Amino acid sequence: MKLLHTSDWHLGRSLYGRKRDEEFAQFLQWMVQTVREREIDVLVVAGDVFDTATPGNRAQALYYQFLHQMVASPCRHIVIVAGNHDSPSFLNAPGDLLRAFDVHVIGQASTDVAQQVVVLRDEYGEPGMLVCAVPYLRDRDVRVVSAGESMQDKDANLVAGIRDHYEAIAQAAQDLRTSLGRAIPIIATGHLYTAGGQVLDGDGVRDLYIGSLGQVHARIFSDVFDYVALGHLHVPQIVDGQTRIRYSGSPLPMGFGEARQQKVVCQVTFDHDLTSDRFVPEVETIGVPVFQRLRQVRGDLQAITGQLEVLREDGQSCWIEVLYDGQEIVTDLRQRVEQAVADSPVEVLRVKVNGRSNPAMTSARQQESLEDLTPMDVFERCLEAYQVPDEQRSEMRHTYQEALALLEPVDEQASRIQTTKSERH
Repeated sequence: MKLLHTSDWHLGRSLYGRKRDEEFAQFLQWMVQTVREREIDVLVVAGDVFDTATPGNRAQALYYQFLHQMVASPCRHIVIVAGNHDSPSFLNAPGDLLRAFDVHVIGQASTDVAQQVVVLRDEYGEPGMLVCAVPYLRDRDVRVVSAGESMQDKDANLVAGIRDHYEAIAQAAQDLRTSLGRAIPIIATGHLYTAGGQVLDGDGVRDLYIGSLGQVHARIFSDVFDYVALGHLHVPQIVDGQTRIRYSGSPLPMGFGEARQQKVVCQVTFDHDLTSDRFVPEVETIGVPVFQRLRQVRGDLQAITGQLEVLREDGQSCWIEVLYDGQEIVTDLRQRVEQAVADSPVEVLRVKVNGRSNPAMTSARQQESLEDLTPMDVFERCLEAYQVPDEQRSEMRHTYQEALALLEPVDEQASRIQTTKSERH
C-alpha cells in the first residue's frame, strides 16, 4: 500500500492580519490531485489540522470539503491525529460518521492503547497495514502529577510517560499483527519535538509543554515501527539519521522565515526484506507548489527600496516582510516602503526595525505585534513593566507556566463557546 505523509496544515491561520484561506484551498485541491495521480492508498495527517482549537467556519468548510473529495478518490484510508493546536473533542466529534468512510480520526490518547491501532485493509479486503495512531500526548495523558515535583522530575516523568505509551502501542500492534497472521508494515504517528530537531525563527511552532520539557530521543520509537510519521516541526527532516523516522514539515510557510524553504509531502512505499522480515520504507519527497509568494527584504533604505523595485517589476503577487537594519533614522519608513510598491501586486505586511543597528530608532518607532510573542514573552514584558524584583521572578515564571499548562483541558469548553457564538450569528 502506498502512503502519503503530511502534517501541520494549520487551517485558518493568518499572517500579520492577512487571511490565507485561498492558499489553503489551493493546497488541499493540489493534495486531492496528487492522491489521484499517484494512486495513493493511505493518507496520514500527523497533527495540527487547524491552527486553533476553535476553527472558524471557513477553515471547517475547507476540511470537510477536502474529506468529501478524498472519499471519492482512489485513497482507501485517511488517518488523522490531533496536534497541540487542535481540539481533541472537536476532531473526535464526527468520528463515528467518518469511520464509516474509512476516515480514522484520533483526537486524544486512550488508556487502552489497542484502540489506537488501526487496521487498514487493501483492495482485496485483507489487512495491508497497521497504523499506531498516536496524537499529541498531553501532559495529563501520560503522567500523574505529584506534589513537590521539581522541573527535572517533571521532565523525566513526562519523557518516561511518552516512551511508555509508544512501547505499549508497539507491543499492541505487534500482537495484533501476529494474530492476523500476515506480514504487513506497522506505521506510527506522533506530534512531538525530538531532541535536535530543526526549527526556524517565526515559524509559529509552540512549546508543547512547560518551558522546554518533553523533548524526546529517537530511541523511544521501537524497531517494530517500519515508518514513523511525525508532525509539529515545520521543517521537513529525518530524525537522528534514521530515514524511517521523519517530519514532513508544514505544506505552507507559516512565517517569513520559511519563505524560501521547499515545502513537501512524503510518499512512502515499503519493500519486504525477507531476510530480516522487515519492511524497508522508500520515501519520495514531493514538492508542494508555492501558492502565495513570501519574501523577506533586508538592508538599509537604499537596499530595501532597490529590492522592492525588482519585486514590483516582476509583476507577481508577493507578500513582504521588511527588516530594516540601516544606521540612519528613517521616521517615515513605513510610508516609504508602501510608496515603493504602490499600484502593484506587492504588499508589505510587516516592517521591522533591527534594534541592534539603531537603538534610538527602535525605541521610537518599533512596535511589537502579538503575533511575534509567545505567552511567556508577554509575561516577561509584564514583569518588566511592573518592575517585579529579580528574586521573585523565577517563582512567578514557574507559577505562570503551570497556569498555562492547566489551560489545556479547556478546549471542550472553548469549542462550546465558539459553537454558541456561531449559533447566535
